[in-house]
Amino acid sequence: MPQLNFKNRPYFGHGEITEISNVLRSLNIKKPLICTDPGLVEIGMLDLLRNNISNEISSVVFDKTPANPTEEAVEIALEKYKLENCDGVIGFGGGSSLDLGKTVALMANHGGKATDYSVNEGGTAKIKETVPMVGIPTTSGTGSEVSGGAVIVMNDGRKLILVSNYLVPDAAICDPDLTMGLPALMTAGAGMDALTHCIEAILSPHIDPPAEAVGLDGVERIIRGNNLVKAVADGSDKEARWNMMMASTEGAMAFSKGLGAVHSMSHALGADKNLKLHHGTLNGVILPTILRFNKDHVDDKYNRICRAMGISESTDLAGFIEELNKKIGLPSNLSKMGVTEDMIPWLVDHSTTDPSNQTTPRLPSQNQWEKLFVEAMN
Repeated sequence: MPQLNFKNRPYFGHGEITEISNVLRSLNIKKPLICTDPGLVEIGMLDLLRNNISNEISSVVFDKTPANPTEEAVEIALEKYKLENCDGVIGFGGGSSLDLGKTVALMANHGGKATDYSVNEGGTAKIKETVPMVGIPTTSGTGSEVSGGAVIVMNDGRKLILVSNYLVPDAAICDPDLTMGLPALMTAGAGMDALTHCIEAILSPHIDPPAEAVGLDGVERIIRGNNLVKAVADGSDKEARWNMMMASTEGAMAFSKGLGAVHSMSHALGADKNLKLHHGTLNGVILPTILRFNKDHVDDKYNRICRAMGISESTDLAGFIEELNKKIGLPSNLSKMGVTEDMIPWLVDHSTTDPSNQTTPRLPSQNQWEKLFVEAMN
């Protein structure tokens, strides 16, 4: 049975980025590779991080993380890690930078290819202790800073999951102030990622009451507290930003219980290197379709989710999420994100092999996968 895992210590609160040097010293990291993306460099966020790192610590930067991290990018970053004789990793950014950083930390002292360590290839048992890593999120969505998973688009085109307790970063700095400049649309997509994590974890048939309780608390913060809507409307709302980061962290803690078909579909769509679709936005757009599909297969869990949201138990949960997506400015369907029907056969093939299916409450047949994609497109 999956167990709720508090393996690392999150430094959580406004201004906690100032603790970065103490965190690095505690892990004996003297020369970290910072894995981040060009956007954070452009807006000065990387400078903010580096200005908080003491002079005796010499950092190296890899700032080419793609929107969906790739095995190719991991290999380039890893080459830089080795060339510069780094001794640890900082993942700084959204889930893409954190997942790339985790995979670099893995490959820095493991042989072979990243693909070898994916769940699909039976690689979980091969993962041993990685080099030290710190996760610092600048969005409130993936919760990757406290999870043992990383999702990478491999060189063969598959978007695969790596999972191990060894992939949980050794420390996390969760500073809501780092999300204050996040644009409204990115805030919305990241927030729906967090909400989907909480909901799919709750719906997982695995029995893990502590993880489920954490997921319900995340749902409550996002919806009953109206913090997602507030954060999208006013990015400078510090209380809303704090609660959204907490909900994001809780979502990742909760999905130690597993995820489901929303993620199977979004992983397939995220593997398309031409579309370059945002994972959290995909989750938000797909979620209503899977909520309708699962409705009669989850006992009273929809009622419990509605209570956490502070809405009537008779509420059409799928319809509620669709209205929420509209309110925060997300696309109404996959077609508006560039997905076309000719893509469906490949998407179905990818979805059927995704490890998230292991904990989905209702496993679709091939024909049902096709219908689910069609429904999500309209």
